[in-house]
Amino acid sequence: MTSDESWIARAKHRGPRTLADGSAFMLAVNVAAFAAFAIALPDFRSPANLATVLVSSLPLLLLATGQTFVLVSAGIDLSSPALVGLVSVCGGLVMSADVGWLANHPAAVPVGLLAMLATGTAAGAANGFCVARLQMPPFMVTLTTAMFAGGLAVWLVHAVAQTETLFNLPEVFLALGRHGWVDGPLAVGAAFVAHVILARSLVGRWLHALGYNARAAYLSGVPTSRVIVCAYALSGLFAALAAVLLTARLETASPSHGRPLLLDVIGAAVIGGTSLAGGRGSVLWTAWGVLFLAMLGNGLTLLNLSDFVITIIKGLVILTAALLDQWRRHWRTTSASVADTVIA
Repeated sequence: MTSDESWIARAKHRGPRTLADGSAFMLAVNVAAFAAFAIALPDFRSPANLATVLVSSLPLLLLATGQTFVLVSAGIDLSSPALVGLVSVCGGLVMSADVGWLANHPAAVPVGLLAMLATGTAAGAANGFCVARLQMPPFMVTLTTAMFAGGLAVWLVHAVAQTETLFNLPEVFLALGRHGWVDGPLAVGAAFVAHVILARSLVGRWLHALGYNARAAYLSGVPTSRVIVCAYALSGLFAALAAVLLTARLETASPSHGRPLLLDVIGAAVIGGTSLAGGRGSVLWTAWGVLFLAMLGNGLTLLNLSDFVITIIKGLVILTAALLDQWRRHWRTTSASVADTVIA
């Protein structure tokens, strides 16, 4: 291993570990949350409710997985929930029996799925191009993309179908959302592949190195521009997969799909331990964060709290996770400075 390669490898595992690091901590948090809700709410621990919690968390798992790639690279993607709506509409315009371009055609479902995945990936790659090649701030790029995607989705529905929602999707496509044995393995399998990419592949090491120190990564030979484009393209791809599940489950194609999930998408990754400053994160940690938010939302709903109160509580939880991330970075920086002083 060359010195550059060893530096990139160390970027993934830098600094001493703390109590709040890794999946073990999030496992403990999830166990504690489950125990608290199970004791306070007997209905919470029923098999039917637990199945609902798991199934309802699948689209969020996919969105948060894509967000993890971007956050690890020291970026942020605010457009992924809006892309869900645009991708959903694109699929509906291909497959709908009412207005679809391939209505009732045998190729409607495969072409529709291909169009959905291509739309999400292309939009994500466009975000990455603007960030990497045009040196535009990720916040501004993805916020603009979110506004454009949301507006375009609404315009397409109104201009083509003169309605707000597309119905009559093919039964073969709807089966993806009607049976847990289809959408569950699809979402979990995609997340597992993402975990392997981020934790075990060269691209994953590059992403961590880029987020840790972009300048040092570039000097070490990391193709930073391509890595950034790849991260945002993957985020768009996972947004498209989430759109497939939501569209099939709700049996409609609509611009509103995914719109309320922005807070949860970023929150799940941050609660799982992914750093907002980049260079640190794991899909496994994010999965624990998704599960925690799903249990929290379900438990608070069973307590008959209003949506406003639930949003406030979720916001406080995510803010606490962000403060914890800030403390971890400050602690590591201080420890590194002390170590350098001792060595000197």
